[in-house]
Amino acid sequence: MAREIIKEDIPKIKALLEKALGVSDYESLARMGGLTNHTYRVSLADGSEYALRLPGEGTEEMIVRGDEKKSTVLACDLGIDAELLYFGDDGSKVTAYIKNAETMSADTIKDPLRIKQVAEIYKKLHSCGVDTGVPFEVFDMAAGYKKIIEDKSVPMFEDYDGIEAAVMEIKAETDAAVSPKKVPCHNDPLCENWVVGDGRMYLIDWEYAGMNDGMWDLADISIEACFDGECDRALLTAYLGKEPDKDEMKHFLASKIYVDYLWTLWAKARVPYDGQPMEDWAVERYNRLKGFIEEYRSL
Repeated sequence: MAREIIKEDIPKIKALLEKALGVSDYESLARMGGLTNHTYRVSLADGSEYALRLPGEGTEEMIVRGDEKKSTVLACDLGIDAELLYFGDDGSKVTAYIKNAETMSADTIKDPLRIKQVAEIYKKLHSCGVDTGVPFEVFDMAAGYKKIIEDKSVPMFEDYDGIEAAVMEIKAETDAAVSPKKVPCHNDPLCENWVVGDGRMYLIDWEYAGMNDGMWDLADISIEACFDGECDRALLTAYLGKEPDKDEMKHFLASKIYVDYLWTLWAKARVPYDGQPMEDWAVERYNRLKGFIEEYRSL
């Protein structure tokens, strides 16, 4: 079902089109998905189509747009995202619209071909040898989200302190065993951020991209797509070029823990802006996080 166009966005859309393309009129406008930003598909009179993003309320507290631009440019240079036409200081963005686009879902991305394409994109990104200079420090970010939660007086879970302590214990153990290498990562690969068009797969929306442990990206897509053990092994095998061993599987599971830990806090920090849907999402993440901790301890 089509999402409703926000009336207040229309003058902003026209101004952004003028800046990016030198035109302000359009033939058609359709709102697309997105948790926090307002994203639109815009068609012009000449038949050209573009994806246009307006930053959501409160995102300036959580996202450094200049950093996002660096990672977006890298992704475009690597050919894993659509052509970038404009990126404003406030996070407004215009890109080429991906023709014949199919946005992935938790069902469609489980296809063996799609899993292989995901692994190939990750390998290309993680092995490119570029240091974007953009940090994605999971636990520093978590501390920042906790401060927003405290400043906005958002209630936390009663058992949160104990769960946080367990996450930190697992982090210490994993860091000692693996010493993760920092590489360019997407860090937020929702199923909706994977798009297939004309036989290719693209990874879009680089708001949270930065230098991180590459295993994070694999753990994150596994969570978002609700992968089972068979899909997890297919993803890791395609990415590693071999069957994962026990240590690699343990590293993968620890990364799942970090993913749900961080995004639980992110969702809580969004509650003052987006209300109950973000609270519900935080609860879902938090409950799954506790399950991953139990699974890790059973290894």
